[in-house]
This record gives sequence, C-alpha cells and structure tokens, in this order.
Amino acid sequence: MDYKKYIEVVEDFPQEGIRFKDISTLMQQGDVYKKAMDEIVTYAEEKQIDVVVGPEARGFIVGCPVAYAMNVGFVPIRKDGKLPREVVKVDYGKEYGKDVLTIHKDAIKPGQRVLITDDLLATGGTIDATIQLVEKLGGVVVGIAFMIELTYLNGRDKMDGYDIFTLMQY
Repeated sequence: MDYKKYIEVVEDFPQEGIRFKDISTLMQQGDVYKKAMDEIVTYAEEKQIDVVVGPEARGFIVGCPVAYAMNVGFVPIRKDGKLPREVVKVDYGKEYGKDVLTIHKDAIKPGQRVLITDDLLATGGTIDATIQLVEKLGGVVVGIAFMIELTYLNGRDKMDGYDIFTLMQY
C-alpha cells in the first residue's frame, strides 16, 4: 500500500525549514491505520517477541496496537519525571535539542525479546536512547519498527547491527 498518500506534510513545523510528516491523517483512516499496524505485526511475529517498547508519545500510537494484536505487553519509555516508580535514565540528543528518557527499572526482564516501535526514524537519537534503556535492563532488541523513515537524516547509522523495518521512506 502507498501509505505516503495518507501522510500530510506540514511545512515549517515545529520550526522553519522542517517538513513535518503528520501521521494523524493516516490514523484517521481506520482501514489504512489497521493495515499499517498489521504489517508491523507480521514483521514482529517473525521476530518471536516477548514485549513491545515505545517512546512517548507517538511510539505508543504504534506500539500499543501491535502489542494488543500479538497478546504481549507494552512498556512505555517516558521523559524524565513522568514514571512513578524507580527508573533507569539515559540522556540523549534529538532533532531539536537534548532530553532524558526513562524506563521503570523492572519493566524488562533479562533475556526478553523486545520490539521497539515509533512513528518516525529521523536522526536516531530517541531510538538509540531507547535501545540503551532496554539493554541496560538485559532485554534483547530483536527488531525496530517505524511507520516513516527520513533516510536523508541517516538515523540507521546509530542502529548498526539492529534489524529495522519501515513502512515508508522519505
């Protein structure tokens, strides 16, 4: 399916010179959103995952339906100060600055096979930090799935050695 025709490109958002890829227009089309999630589920089934992990907030949009369809758990990665129990933290750089991501210290069990999901692969900073969090807890990242990849930002370079699946590329 040509998912690009369901993506709205917004000029100069969130800052001048950025061409923001808005997935909400795809999500508004229930059959298209379902097809997109089904493709990621098919990819994840081949990986024999135990759990899905996604960074806030758009990683939840991809990860939760995938986890639900596969009858596995979902683990949220949140910004600092958002999780109520003991956490592990990673500082990271992203497209527009620096931030901190956290995961509950007991969210991933050693040896669990993990699928990481997000809406968009850009520079790879957020997903690199997510990988670090999963691996600090002993999880094994067996796949990473995105709806969109911005190939011109070379985000894959930060994930050398990891299996990456994307539905569309710009």
